[in-house]
Amino acid sequence: MERMIVEDAQFPDCPIRNILARISDKWSLLVLYTLDKAGGGPMRFKQLQRAVPDISQKMLTVTLRTLEDDGYVTRTVYPEVPPRVEYALTDRPRSLLPLVNALIAWADENNEAIMHDRRTAAAKRS
Repeated sequence: MERMIVEDAQFPDCPIRNILARISDKWSLLVLYTLDKAGGGPMRFKQLQRAVPDISQKMLTVTLRTLEDDGYVTRTVYPEVPPRVEYALTDRPRSLLPLVNALIAWADENNEAIMHDRRTAAAKRS
C-alpha cells in the first residue's frame, strides 16, 4: 500500500488493507519494537538509526512519518541549535506490542526449522 493513501479505495472498511498493510511493512514493526525496548521513548533520530543499522536515513524518516500520521509515535522538536528531535510511543501501540513480542518470540523459536525447510526446498528446485 502506498504510504500517501489514507484508505484502500476499493475496500475502505477492510482493516487488513487499511491498518495491517501500513504496520507490517519492512520497518514499522521494527521501529515500534525498538522504541518499546527503549522504555517507550523518547529516542532521538540518530539513536533509532543506530539501533536499526540497516535502515537508510530516508526510510527511517518515511517510516517515522507514517507511524506519526497513524498515531503510533509522537515527534517532539526542541528549539535548540542544532535542533533536537525526539520520537516516543503513544498509548496506541501499547496493545499491539505484546502481539509483536509474541510474533518475535515465535520467529526466534521456529527460525532454525524454517531455514532448514527453505534450504531443503531450494535444493529440490535446483
